[in-house]
Amino acid sequence: MRRTLFIAFFFEIGVALLVVPWSTFWDRNYFAEALPPIHAFITNNFVRGAVSGLGLINILAGLGEIISVLVARNMETPTTPFSATPLTKD
Repeated sequence: MRRTLFIAFFFEIGVALLVVPWSTFWDRNYFAEALPPIHAFITNNFVRGAVSGLGLINILAGLGEIISVLVARNMETPTTPFSATPLTKD
């Protein structure tokens, strides 16, 4: 349950950080309008790209967490291709 919450958190934050810097919400920020030097900084395309890169890293971390959960689940349930009956010599 806990790992599922981490996965959801990573994906949610990752998608938000990937999309929001390129939306109008990013341009119409209260802090950006109140302080013009901050507006000039956060509307720079390099800053937007850096924030989107952090979002991509979060999404990749979520994928890595999903893979580790699936691998751990496969390790817990061993599959035996042969029957479990022992061979006896008559």
